[in-house]
Amino acid sequence: MADELSLGVDWSSGSWFCVAFDDSGFDHAGVFEEIGALWARYEDVAERVFVDMPIGLKEEGEEGRTCDDLARDVLGRLSASVFTPPVREATRKRRYPAASRVNERKSGRGLSKQAFAISDGIAAVDDLLRNVPEARAAFVESHPEVCFRALAGQPLEHSKRKAGGYAERMRALATFDPDAPAAVQSAAEAAGDAEVAVDDVLDATVLAYAARPGPGEIYSLPADPPTDAKGLPMQIVYRADEPLV
Repeated sequence: MADELSLGVDWSSGSWFCVAFDDSGFDHAGVFEEIGALWARYEDVAERVFVDMPIGLKEEGEEGRTCDDLARDVLGRLSASVFTPPVREATRKRRYPAASRVNERKSGRGLSKQAFAISDGIAAVDDLLRNVPEARAAFVESHPEVCFRALAGQPLEHSKRKAGGYAERMRALATFDPDAPAAVQSAAEAAGDAEVAVDDVLDATVLAYAARPGPGEIYSLPADPPTDAKGLPMQIVYRADEPLV
């Protein structure tokens, strides 16, 4: 039987970038055009899949997800990296004006273009988890910035897209695991000619570290997450020595 793998998955330029760790460390990375293809590749070996994509969606109502509010609180000045996801129906709309109208009608809120830009990814994960019980048991929502915040032990100062932000996130990873810089480099090389941004490689790697058994424990924002109308938990998970909230 193949070794079980812990996966960190980030949506990058319309594709899914996956970093896989086994018990000894970085194993490989790859790019998948569809989340279903990713699951088909790993369904027999994936112990845990941390994905940077909302899981558990509102159908209607003005109140947002508690997990997003808590994530913004712990991120402080970098809270803008947490988007409020569309209501479920809006994620199925192909054009922004239609999605925004549905979101406003159902929730009383407009829809940011950043949130609409990831709607295809949200809907793809939602469909997979609603239709494949085995995937539902493996996939959990995480957020790279929350994971970096937990590893750093304090709020980060800079955006990940700036040189200073990249450096402080690499320091957090290297403090957690001295082999992390080599893992990030190997993951970047594995992306090959695919359009995977440098910060997306970093994001998928920190998610894989959080998913992989190691120091600390896995915590959830909130600690006792509610479920949506389809039974999916509305939570953001991370690894830390102690809970952030």
